[in-house]
Amino acid sequence: MCGRYALTATPEEILHFLSVVDIDSFPARYNIAPTQPVLVVIGSERERPGSNLPERRALLARWGFIPGWAKDPGEFPLLINARSETAAEKASFRAAMRHRRILVPASGFYEWRRPPKETGVKPQAYWIRPKAGGLLAFGGLMETYASAEGSEVDTAAILTTRANAAIRLIHDRMPVVIRPEDFSRWLDCRTQEPRAVADLMQPVEDEFFEAIPVSDLVNKVSNMGPDVQKPVALAEPTELPRKPSKGESPQMSLF
Repeated sequence: MCGRYALTATPEEILHFLSVVDIDSFPARYNIAPTQPVLVVIGSERERPGSNLPERRALLARWGFIPGWAKDPGEFPLLINARSETAAEKASFRAAMRHRRILVPASGFYEWRRPPKETGVKPQAYWIRPKAGGLLAFGGLMETYASAEGSEVDTAAILTTRANAAIRLIHDRMPVVIRPEDFSRWLDCRTQEPRAVADLMQPVEDEFFEAIPVSDLVNKVSNMGPDVQKPVALAEPTELPRKPSKGESPQMSLF
C-alpha cells in the first residue's frame, strides 16, 4: 500500500512537469498523510475543437476516497488506496475508474518493512524516491462526494500494483507510476476506457526507485519537516537467517 508520501518540489517545477496552466503557491510537504488535502491533476473536458480550456487542471482533494453512493462518510472505511487489478470491477471504484482518473504528483513515498513478529525485529521505514530525482506521478481516482445537506468534497485514492523486484524486499505492493508520455492517455476518460489503459498500471521497472532507510519520525503526522527523510544506518537483517547445516556456524545476511 501507499500510506504516506511527500511532495517537496516547487510550484514552478510541478507546473512544468504536469503541464497545468496555473497552480497556487504552497510549501514543501514531507509527510503527507491520509485525510489531508492533496494536490491532484485532472483532464479538462473540452467541449469542442478550439476550446481555450487548459488540457489539465490542478485541484485539492481529500486523501480518502468516498464513493458517491456512501450514506455516512463517518462510518465508511478510509479508502486511501485502490488495487489497480480490480478497481474497474469494484463497486467503490468502478465509476471513477471509467470517468475520473487522476494524477497525484509526488517526490516519493514511504513504506515500512515489517519482519515477522517472532523475529523481534522492529519495522523499518524507507523513503522511496526516483533514482534520477525529480517528480513522479501516481495514478489515482477521484470522486466528488455530495452530502445530504448539499455540501461537496473532492476525494481521492492512489492506485497500487504488485511490487517490482526491488520494492518487494520491503513490501508486496507499490503505487502505480504514470509516465509523462502517458499522462494524456491516462487522463482521457472520454475515449480511453479502463481496459485501454490497463497497460499503464504495471509495476515500474526495478531500477526506477531507490529505497533509503529512515527513522520512525515519519510515523507521526506532526513531524512535517525534512528530518523525516534523513537516512539512518540499518542494524537489522534483511532476511531470516537460514538454519545452519550440521557443523556449520550460523551466519546472517545484512542489507
